[in-house]
Amino acid sequence: MLNGKDLKNKSFIIKLLANIIQTCLLARILLKIFKSERTMNSRKFLSFVMAAFLSMTLGSGFAQEEETKPAEEDSTKKEKKEKKGLPLEPGRTLEFTAEEGSWISLDVSPDGKTLVFDLLGDLYSMSITGGSATRLTSGMAYDVQPRFSPDGERVVFISDSSGSDNVWTLELKNKERNQLTKGKTEFYLSPEWTPDGNYIIVSKSTSMFGAAKLWLIHIDGGSGVQLIKIKGEKDRPRSQQLKTIGAAFGKESRYIWYAQRRGDWQYNAVFPQYQLARYDRDTGKGTVMTSRFGSAIRPALSPDGKLLVYATRYEHQTGLRIRKLATGDEKWLAYPVQRDDQEARATMDAFPGYSFTPDSRNIIISYGGKVWCVPVDGSASVNIPFTVEVNLALGPEVRFDYKIDDKPKFIARQIREAVPSPDGKKIAFTALDKLWVMDLNGSPKRLTKSNLGEHYPAWSPDGKWIAYVTWSDADGGHINKVRATGGNATRLTNASALYNETVWSPDGKRIVAVRTAARDLQESTGPLFGALARQFVYVSAQGGNVIEIAPTEGRRAPHFAQDASRIYASSSSDGLISMRWDGTDIKKHVKVTGEKIPGSKDPISASLILIAPTGDQALAQVDNHLYAVTIPYVGGETPSISVSKPEESPFPVRKLTEIGGQFPAWSATAKKIHWSMGNAFVTYDLERAQAFDDSLEAAAKADTTSEAEEKKEDKEDKPKYKPDEQRIKIMATRDLPKGDLVLRGARVITMKNHEIIEDADILIKNHRIEAVGERGQVEMPEGAKIIEVSGKTIIPGFVDTHAHMWPSWGIHNGQAWMYLANLAYGVTTTRDPQTATTDVLSYADLVETGDMIGPRIYSTGPGVFWGEPIKDLDHARNVLRRYSDYYDTKTFKMYMSGNRQQRQWLIMAAKELELMPTTEGGLDFKLNLTHAIDGYSGLEHALPITPIYSDIVKLFVKSGITYSPTLLVSYGGPFAENYYYATENVFGDPKLRHFTPHTELASKSLRRGSRPGSAGWFHRNEHVFDKHAKFVADLIAAGGRAGVGAHGQLQGLGYHWELWSIQSGGLSEHDALRVATIYGAEAIGFGNDVGSIEPGKLADLIILNKNPLENIRNTNSVKYVMKNGRLYNGDTLDEVWPRQQALAKPYWQDRAPSTKAGIK
Repeated sequence: MLNGKDLKNKSFIIKLLANIIQTCLLARILLKIFKSERTMNSRKFLSFVMAAFLSMTLGSGFAQEEETKPAEEDSTKKEKKEKKGLPLEPGRTLEFTAEEGSWISLDVSPDGKTLVFDLLGDLYSMSITGGSATRLTSGMAYDVQPRFSPDGERVVFISDSSGSDNVWTLELKNKERNQLTKGKTEFYLSPEWTPDGNYIIVSKSTSMFGAAKLWLIHIDGGSGVQLIKIKGEKDRPRSQQLKTIGAAFGKESRYIWYAQRRGDWQYNAVFPQYQLARYDRDTGKGTVMTSRFGSAIRPALSPDGKLLVYATRYEHQTGLRIRKLATGDEKWLAYPVQRDDQEARATMDAFPGYSFTPDSRNIIISYGGKVWCVPVDGSASVNIPFTVEVNLALGPEVRFDYKIDDKPKFIARQIREAVPSPDGKKIAFTALDKLWVMDLNGSPKRLTKSNLGEHYPAWSPDGKWIAYVTWSDADGGHINKVRATGGNATRLTNASALYNETVWSPDGKRIVAVRTAARDLQESTGPLFGALARQFVYVSAQGGNVIEIAPTEGRRAPHFAQDASRIYASSSSDGLISMRWDGTDIKKHVKVTGEKIPGSKDPISASLILIAPTGDQALAQVDNHLYAVTIPYVGGETPSISVSKPEESPFPVRKLTEIGGQFPAWSATAKKIHWSMGNAFVTYDLERAQAFDDSLEAAAKADTTSEAEEKKEDKEDKPKYKPDEQRIKIMATRDLPKGDLVLRGARVITMKNHEIIEDADILIKNHRIEAVGERGQVEMPEGAKIIEVSGKTIIPGFVDTHAHMWPSWGIHNGQAWMYLANLAYGVTTTRDPQTATTDVLSYADLVETGDMIGPRIYSTGPGVFWGEPIKDLDHARNVLRRYSDYYDTKTFKMYMSGNRQQRQWLIMAAKELELMPTTEGGLDFKLNLTHAIDGYSGLEHALPITPIYSDIVKLFVKSGITYSPTLLVSYGGPFAENYYYATENVFGDPKLRHFTPHTELASKSLRRGSRPGSAGWFHRNEHVFDKHAKFVADLIAAGGRAGVGAHGQLQGLGYHWELWSIQSGGLSEHDALRVATIYGAEAIGFGNDVGSIEPGKLADLIILNKNPLENIRNTNSVKYVMKNGRLYNGDTLDEVWPRQQALAKPYWQDRAPSTKAGIK
């Protein structure tokens, strides 16, 4: 009910007026619809309007009752004010006494008495002789790389306490912090004072992977200045831009020493990477000062101006060199020391900070996890013992257990390419790679009975026919049409090809599509990113020859306005264009851009622009969001419209989505816009949305007494029109085998703790494990099939926690070869942590139905990248609702999504939405540790630093983060896959050749090359995978979590390579198998259903010919693999139980030349 208190509130009155006006406007619109379409009687119409009015007014009243509590308002404002920096509240505390640390940067005070250093993101000080350290900073902020001011009264350091990396100083007497830089998207490292104490030299990067530059910043303020500028460098590729880090001064303030290289980093690096240079502050010029093969990094100059020390690589380890500046003479000072970070991004420099003592006689440095005093005369180094009482705030744990659905029926998770009928009453779409039609008030039904893939439906102008394309892996595809009521399809094309993006011309005479040679997809081993001869074509609606219109030349999505004489298309470079039927007279109509990504020159362009049927508007997709934009008729240069701030656009722009949208389409009248996401179909009524906005504007004008601040708050909380959404429920039948099977006599490594049953019976009932025990101890049902497997070893099916398996996008393969390869090698459960597109949702459902054979397919869906900058917690919630409410992934990948404040908003939203997120390692040691501190559930890729000591081990154990190091693409050194390609007969492996397309296998195993990048040969000692694996062994021994992620490097066998690499660091064979099974299952939230051989769990297991406890390489002796109760031959994937049937011959086999040319 409304009361007097409510009516006194001006904000309430504004909203009440807005709802009344909006309802009136809505009634007018509905009355027009009523008169024109006669879809309801007058009584129903009036009831509808009254219901709308009551819901708007009374609903707002109840909402307002909650909003008018002053105490709550003040509390909310206070909370917002307090959360400007890092918003995540700690939920746990890590406490221990540290006597060693990883990658410690330190400095010596000017009086030579005190050390300052960092450990796990906090700063500490202690006597230069060692002892107990005193904490200088605390909390969730990550504070690193401290350096004393020349007077010893302050410390400069890098901190993210403001929410992003910035340069700070700390007054040592009163602990007062002062923020010198105010960046939101910049990255800072290695600050150093100028000798006069008035400036800071720091390296700054303005983009995620941009080359850091030396900047000069005054301690009293200002934005600073970049010191070394190269003309035209911004136009060069990032790999050619100069990176300058690790500034250092000697006795003279004129010269700045630093390390430089081209680009940020290099995979499979070829040395040298860095050299030292010296910048002259008088002339503004830099001079290269070293030419070492092992590089030269992190210079330090003695206070007396006589000596230079720097780090360099010698063979596979790092050491210190010392140079007499007067003569240039050099020698080794200490070797080996801390391994450098030259082969990753060096976000805390390529070597930890260290310092001369004031008397220039010693270097104080950290390596081996300890702190050392290294005399410059070459005498023995002396350990400086330290203890730190670590008290580290951690975010709440974000971990959930999910149930694997195994009901006989399930709802398909995705509809694709949904398009409305001309009368707006029906939609046609693809689901489960089949064509469907549905009355918007009814249920979906299939239009054909074909077994072919069916994609890209398009309505005829009269709504009687639907055109679409087919696909067969073996035979290619065609353009077909079928009556909108269903029935037998008519093939229109007389030549097989790869067709897509069909559209009917407005006059109904022709169907336009994009054509590519069928072989391009048939011979592709993954998504078809760009075919050689891609064309716009058309075929008569009655069938016949396919006529070429023009090469696509990067354009896509042919479509029409009302004029049938011009074909429109979308281009990321040219925007919306149109052409005649012969491909001539190309006109450019409008470009649409979005936000400018930090560090990039230009804003992102729309990936799709569709003109409205009326020709006056366009629908644009920019990143994940959809916009309606007005097309101005201006002539001359193509108009460009930015949608980054619609209210500031020169022409009307309407943002349509809050969560995101895919597969957008106009209605025939251009009054509505449709899209889908997951299995939701969304309708945005432009007239209703405009009426909603008009009502708010009218209410705002009526308010002449509100204060400016109230108006500002109302604008922030302005209600928004919400489009209609309905879920399309395609009921699918899950493939569930029937029958009782006993596997008898094998050694069973159950993964229930460290349990091993030497002579076991396993009873499988249908698709789950019924019982496990010693031979004869399991009660057998009558009629059970018994398979004798004595002498074999049975383990749970492998779980690949980082499985990139990307079949074709858009037009889907009928059978994904990489699914077969992985299953044949024993991988029964996969999680792809970044799929780039949502095609995986359909592929996963097809595996569930049994239409495609493969492991269990789970994924994060497309990653949440830095290209979608998170504005606040509400924005983070909206972004993540894609995954929780629409994709149903149970997880997402936070892929370096902005600064730490933004990353914390995402983890907070994830916990609320019960998503268990994983993260991208990004060759960034500091970033990785903040992921663990903030409570993220997973970390993908190796920490780029080795060795790792007990401080990081304890952090990871307490955090609960699962570490999937993907050693086949090791960070901080050569990819481990190169070791196996150099030592294994990959191309000659008959099983690989059976399950892998020739192009895929030949390209990876016949020639590896010597250039930097994914290919190359490396001496065994150069590899780092065993060093990374040592951390995994320490982590598991301490009770931490890890997973095996093969990264899709070599489908199937690559999983075993990754597992062997992980075991190489000292992990026992049994624990390595646990990492590959139960730990991996728990990492993705499915540990209650898979990952071990226990009663009640799903029947996923591997039968091995050899015992992997004796030699981990025996994992590659797969005799049989069972997934979900179906037993397959490991060499052929012929089904052994419960059906006895051979695998259909893969389409990629037998493509070798068979014709004879007459010569040998």
